[in-house]
Amino acid sequence: MILFRQRRVFVWAAGMVLVGTLFYLLAGARYRAQLKLLVRPGRADAPASAQTNAPLDLTRLATTEEELNSEVELLQDDEVLRKVVEQSGLGGRDWLHFLRLNEGRSERVERAARRLGKKLQVEPVKKTNLITVKYASNDPATAAKVLQCLAHAYLEKHAAVHRPNGEFPFFKQQTDESRRQLDQAEQKLLQFMAGHDVVAAGQQRDLALQNLSATDAGYRATRVELAEAQRRIRELQAKLASLPERTTTQVRSADNPEVLASLKSSLQSLQVKRIELLTKFEAQHPLVREVDQQIAETESDIAKENTSPLRDETTDKNSQYEWTKSELEKTEVQFEALQARVGELGLQRTSYQLLARQLAEAAITQDDLQNSEKAEEENYLLYLKKQEEARMADALDERGIVNVAVAEEPVTPALPVFSTWALLAIGMVAAGATGTGAAFAADYVDQSFRTPDDVLAYLNTPVLASLPLCSRRSLSA
Repeated sequence: MILFRQRRVFVWAAGMVLVGTLFYLLAGARYRAQLKLLVRPGRADAPASAQTNAPLDLTRLATTEEELNSEVELLQDDEVLRKVVEQSGLGGRDWLHFLRLNEGRSERVERAARRLGKKLQVEPVKKTNLITVKYASNDPATAAKVLQCLAHAYLEKHAAVHRPNGEFPFFKQQTDESRRQLDQAEQKLLQFMAGHDVVAAGQQRDLALQNLSATDAGYRATRVELAEAQRRIRELQAKLASLPERTTTQVRSADNPEVLASLKSSLQSLQVKRIELLTKFEAQHPLVREVDQQIAETESDIAKENTSPLRDETTDKNSQYEWTKSELEKTEVQFEALQARVGELGLQRTSYQLLARQLAEAAITQDDLQNSEKAEEENYLLYLKKQEEARMADALDERGIVNVAVAEEPVTPALPVFSTWALLAIGMVAAGATGTGAAFAADYVDQSFRTPDDVLAYLNTPVLASLPLCSRRSLSA
């Protein structure tokens, strides 16, 4: 019912689609040529690193999506398209050239390159390293020629981008400059060694430090021995002052018989004399008393002789005194030797300290010069290696050894993209679908009542009579 009510809309929409299909068929068939490019992993060039033998980057052996997209963009580069336009002859005048009478050749080429960029279909094939390029034209030969020119221009552009010119002269210049700097560094090192009289300043410094350490240890040990000797001298002197020079080795005691005999004889004589005096005088007589006194003194002398006999003592040199004296003399001699040794070791320690300090400064300078010389040598070897690699890469690129190859050459297509009957069938289906859609849309937009049921549904009012829409026919009751 909808199609019947909107039959005019259906006919107009379907007719326009059919007319467009017929116009496309009358305009001419489209022929499509195809080009396939294979993107392979490029040569693994050694990176310009500080190492002489830098390892190759083997982590990316497969072609990435970014590389494929880069090649796709390179195929659609403006310079490449302009070159294709000039080589294939697409830069001629179009059917609207009368509107652009003052247009020059460069403008026509640029405009044709833009049209070519819109018509080219460049797509990477999924899960492969292939890039498909398609171009459709009314002339099959033109379609094939455009893609052939595109392949040639693209390969030239690819080689120019991935291997820029001037790499080999650059590395050669850097190699010569690095060699000159290496010679200067070697000359500075030789002049420094000759001027400071050093060969291996670091090793000489280490040897001087070892000698300084040994001398310092000997100096400290000698100072300790010197302090011990000084303390020993004081102790020996104090002990020597407290010891006697000689000591008694033998003592003999004996009575004096001659003295005792003489005293006893005198005592007897005095006793005899006292007896004679008593015969003559009384006991209180002075003569008797004098004799008694002499007898008492004689007895006292005899008693003394009995209590204190004669002593015979023998003395000799004191051995402790002599040992202490000899040790003191040896320690004093040793003390003087240690003082001389301390002085000499102090001079040697100062000399080694000065020598070690000078050698340390010379070692730092020599290490800097050696590091500079080594760095210059590594740079020279690196640039020499990169120069040879650049020479080999340029030679390979000159022979066309690149990482992009034409997998499928474009050929002149013999059949159009779509056949006439297929286009007519597609046009009929498209016309029917377009007309049906337009009819349903028009019916949806139309707000008028079409049947009594619509009036009853929207207005809730019963319909008593209805008149059909007919302008050319008479109504009949």
